[in-house]
Amino acid sequence: MEFDPPQPKYQTSDPTSFAHKSARERWPAIITGAIDDVTRTVSSLPLVSGVTTEVDSGSDSGPDAEAVAEGKRIISALGTLKYELQHNRVLTPIDDDSGKDIELYNAELAARGEGTKWHDVEWLFAECYLYRRISVLFSMAKTRVWKGYDCFARQKMETFRSSRPAVVELAGRYREIIGQIRGSKEHKLIKSGDGGTGGTGGDEKKEKEKEEEAERTLFVEMSEICLWGNATDLSLLTSLTYEDIQKLQGSEARRSSEKNVLVNDLGKAFEVLKRAEKAERAGKDNNTRRVDIVLDNAGFELFVDLVLAGYLVAVGLATEVVLHPKSVPWFVSDVVPGDFANLLDVMRDPKTFYGEDAEGKELTEQEVSDIRFLFDDWRELHEDGKLILRPNRFWTHAGSFWRMPRVAPEVLEDLKESELVVFKGDLNYRKLTGDAAWPPTTPFVDAIGPLGGASSGVRVLALRTCKADVVVGLPEGKDEELRAMEGGGGGSGARKWAWSGKWAVVQFSDGKA
Repeated sequence: MEFDPPQPKYQTSDPTSFAHKSARERWPAIITGAIDDVTRTVSSLPLVSGVTTEVDSGSDSGPDAEAVAEGKRIISALGTLKYELQHNRVLTPIDDDSGKDIELYNAELAARGEGTKWHDVEWLFAECYLYRRISVLFSMAKTRVWKGYDCFARQKMETFRSSRPAVVELAGRYREIIGQIRGSKEHKLIKSGDGGTGGTGGDEKKEKEKEEEAERTLFVEMSEICLWGNATDLSLLTSLTYEDIQKLQGSEARRSSEKNVLVNDLGKAFEVLKRAEKAERAGKDNNTRRVDIVLDNAGFELFVDLVLAGYLVAVGLATEVVLHPKSVPWFVSDVVPGDFANLLDVMRDPKTFYGEDAEGKELTEQEVSDIRFLFDDWRELHEDGKLILRPNRFWTHAGSFWRMPRVAPEVLEDLKESELVVFKGDLNYRKLTGDAAWPPTTPFVDAIGPLGGASSGVRVLALRTCKADVVVGLPEGKDEELRAMEGGGGGSGARKWAWSGKWAVVQFSDGKA
């Protein structure tokens, strides 16, 4: 707590904050979903010798009584947690599962006082505490079924299954884009080999400028799809060729999306990556240019994150991409390493996963081929060390990223090796800013504390759709304008416009300036 920003933090006791609604409505519903999931798995355990259904209990024969009994104990513990939450009981120390973070959680809980209750506590701490309480139930399990079980995995995969049209469309477009990039590189090599004849110096310069502008546009479009993380924004990739990609800048779809991005620093991020690429070509820098993505949601959002990662490597804006998932199931849909493996399994055999759609149609052979192209491409990047998973328990600590230099200096030093660190989603934004009640015009570089400013050593790019109260870096008067809109909060004192996910910010801080 001592390293967090000095501003007041959002509290579950504040009726004007989304924290109030979350503690009383959202969290009980989430626990109910976890109970339903565990109950479903318990009921699917093998009951007859040699028969298995959804889950392999690890038993060779007969009913796995131990796993069933443990599943019922977990259901009971989840029910107790839900009761404590709904009846505003005191937060209790988390059982020690040997995780290094447990001591930090319990020390912070003690520092907050013995009477700390669910409905009167800092929102960020309480929400992280909730998910760590849930995760302990499975990390301390004894049977194979429940040890490390993800009670949100089924929900994540079912949601991804519903994204079939978007996956199919983007897979085809990604394949075309990568094909064009590789074809363009081959053309350059051939042209270079024959002495570069066929054009004047002026023509060559214009061609390079045109190509760079196309790269910039495509980088922005792909990043904005990652920002929104849903199928509606696939319209941003309506054109694929370097000649036609410029048309996107004037499209109605682009303008419609851009009006809801309140701050957009994607151009600055592109300039950083392009400058590093040019420095390497000129021999002024080493040949490792890394981009990091601190992940948010699994499913389609992870899918588009990998699309962006593959594009960055293919076009030369990065030589490797490091992905930072959570270490334990977190905030229902956050990415854990198993989600990456599950996604690749789907890409390898999409026909089995997707089956028939609502109209009874299976994937076509072309659609299957396009999706498998992604599987081959991402698997090759992973095997070649160009697509790296790097989980760290710090990402599931209770505190803000203001604590990183003191609590996890090794994470900070690692991020300094990157050309650009992309923080995805609402939770990462809340942690960057300390989930504090900053004035909305506070500069982003100030609100992210030790990660901001020209000397932090980290270039930060936050891609965030607003689903919580905290927001910074807005122009003067913008918050008031949005509050005055229908459903925006008005005179209630609540910043309701920032709860819906309709609005977004893309904010950059150059810690290597």
